[in-house]
Amino acid sequence: MYAYIKGIVTGIESSYIVLDNNGIGYLVYTASPYSFNIGEEYMVYLYQNVREDEISLYGFKTQEEKDLFLKLIGVKGLGCKMALPMMATGSIVGIIDAIEKENILYLKKFPKIGDKVARQIILDLKGKLVSKETAPTDNFDELIEALKSLGYKTADINRILKMIKPTDDIETQIKEALKLLLK
Repeated sequence: MYAYIKGIVTGIESSYIVLDNNGIGYLVYTASPYSFNIGEEYMVYLYQNVREDEISLYGFKTQEEKDLFLKLIGVKGLGCKMALPMMATGSIVGIIDAIEKENILYLKKFPKIGDKVARQIILDLKGKLVSKETAPTDNFDELIEALKSLGYKTADINRILKMIKPTDDIETQIKEALKLLLK
């Protein structure tokens, strides 16, 4: 079992990267291969999946991503090939929030996740993912970055922050911030 590999990315494809470590190229399936840059060194946290006909490596940029992936693949009916696209198309906070709030519609937006699997995810993981690190805080870093990416100025963002509930999930915060900024 591997914990991580530190190496240089030498290849990027639609579902994996090739990570060179001491002359050995490891094919690592990752949720967002294009978030890596060829020629740069990365520490990639790994999960080794061993099946009867295949041995695969799944890689993540952070330990938190890997931990969530491991919890997801522990759900009955949800394997690596279904959990990886969830990691690619959803934020860690968004996925955890959807599970905690039993938001089946959010979970069903992921490829190959139907009503039955979404309900199983909630049944198996609700209450098991929230920790001090993932619980809502009054830290607005993610909200500020989202609003800046939409073109809002820092001064305007800072003006409305005090009117937004720090305990709301990020999606609710963004909606509220946009309402306030458009006034």
